[in-house]
Formats: sequence, C-alpha cells, structure tokens
Amino acid sequence: MALELGRRLVHASGAVVPGAYLLDEHVLRVGVVTWRVVQAVAVVGLVVTAVLEAARLSGALEHPIYDRLTREYEQEKVAGYALYVLSATAVVLAFEPTVAVPALFMLTLGDPVSGMLSTGELRTVKRPRVLGGMFLVSLALAYPFVGAAAAVAGAAGAT
Repeated sequence: MALELGRRLVHASGAVVPGAYLLDEHVLRVGVVTWRVVQAVAVVGLVVTAVLEAARLSGALEHPIYDRLTREYEQEKVAGYALYVLSATAVVLAFEPTVAVPALFMLTLGDPVSGMLSTGELRTVKRPRVLGGMFLVSLALAYPFVGAAAAVAGAAGAT
C-alpha cells in the first residue's frame, strides 16, 4: 500500500508545472512561467527521462527508487513514468494551454484518484466505480477551462 501511495504522489507531482503556469498567468502575472517555459521544461524532462530509462533498461543504472516505484511487469519494459512524460510532452507541444492544462491535470491528478479507487488491483477492465470516479474527477478538472461539452468529451477520453 505504501508503495502504491508513493507512486500516486509521484504521479500527482506532475501537476506542479501546469499549476505554476496557471499561478503565474492568472494570479501573479510576472511572466516567469510562460507556456514556452512549460514546453521547454517538458522537452528537457523528456530527454532526461529517455536517458534514465535507457540506462535502467540496459542495466547501466540500478537505483532502489526504481525497485520501489516501478511495477514488476515494468522491470524489462519501458516503465509507465516514461510513457507519462512522453504523453505529457506531446500534449504540451501540440495544444494551447486551454486544452493542454486540463489534459495534464487529468493525467497527473485524475489517474492517481482512479488508481486509489481501484485498490491496487490490475484488471483488464476497470470496475464501474473506478470508471465513474475517473470520469467525475476529470470532468471537474476540465470544466473550468473548456466548458461543459468539451469537458465531458475530455473526461470520457481520459476515462
């Protein structure tokens, strides 16, 4: 359970970058964390992730954190965190903040909630309460940015 909580917290920490962008853009208005900065951070993060993951898979890098935060089935495959960083970077580069920020929040915050609702079980098809929880959290995260119709579509896609 503690390991899964650690995985969820690492996952949720990804909300810091889009959160910092929103804080700067809409509250502080100092222009330090611009969308270009977010894109640059994402690209640098992707490069670092690719190097670390290549080293991990080749056996050149063995660190206890990988043993704790990767699942057994990820030991010989690309780990979920690398796919997470890849998809987040693609979204940041392909979309404007109005779409990208809620998408990132759905990934970084909605997915860990879904994981907590699933009680750690790995299933091909998630239980209805897990799907419903993911949908509602994603809807709540998207609605302030894109309105009802787009939020429902985004939440359905995230679920």
